[in-house]
Amino acid sequence: MDYILLILGTLITLGAQGFINICYKKYRDVGNAASIKGADMARYILDKHGMYNVKVECVSGTLTDHYDPRTKVVRLSEDIYERTSIAAISVAAHECGHAIQDHEGFFLLRIRSMLVPIVNIASYLGYIAITIGLLASLVNVVWIGIYAELAIVLFQLVTLPVEIDASRRGLKELKENHAIKDDEHRSSFIMLVAAASTYLASVATALLQVLRLLLLVRNRD
Repeated sequence: MDYILLILGTLITLGAQGFINICYKKYRDVGNAASIKGADMARYILDKHGMYNVKVECVSGTLTDHYDPRTKVVRLSEDIYERTSIAAISVAAHECGHAIQDHEGFFLLRIRSMLVPIVNIASYLGYIAITIGLLASLVNVVWIGIYAELAIVLFQLVTLPVEIDASRRGLKELKENHAIKDDEHRSSFIMLVAAASTYLASVATALLQVLRLLLLVRNRD
């Protein structure tokens, strides 16, 4: 059962990553109706909401796009920043969705931000506790690792609706600003769903990890 859960978790992760990569490769070369770059789309959305203090920056890598609430910066990967594709404006709008959440004080985003330092510690502590506990057959130490993994599950459960809401906001902005035509709506929707699927996979994988640990503890009792 342990191996089955491990393989299942791996397949879910690879499947979600493969899905977003396929969608991204498909829509990165499909131009949007407005012929607008991802960076310009982001700037327009931010200015529309009065967020002139939020910067838009280009970063290296592929799909490394994110919004940093601490520095108030929307960072877009090179392809997203420069291209006039469906993928570019969809991802840019999604990240602006996070900026709007921050601007409006979206409570789940605040909770997620509060959990970040806790999860960083839990990830490190959990790995050490699980390794030591299993090697030394110390069940109580393994339980520390399980509690740490549960903190990660909580973080993932909070993150998922935050990401879904950011995609909803992003798609709304694209439609209201006439950045996409009716026949492009489905393409943008698929691109944003693919992005959200990675977070759904993270929740499933984290839950499977906890289940694996619980089975290991039961077998050692």
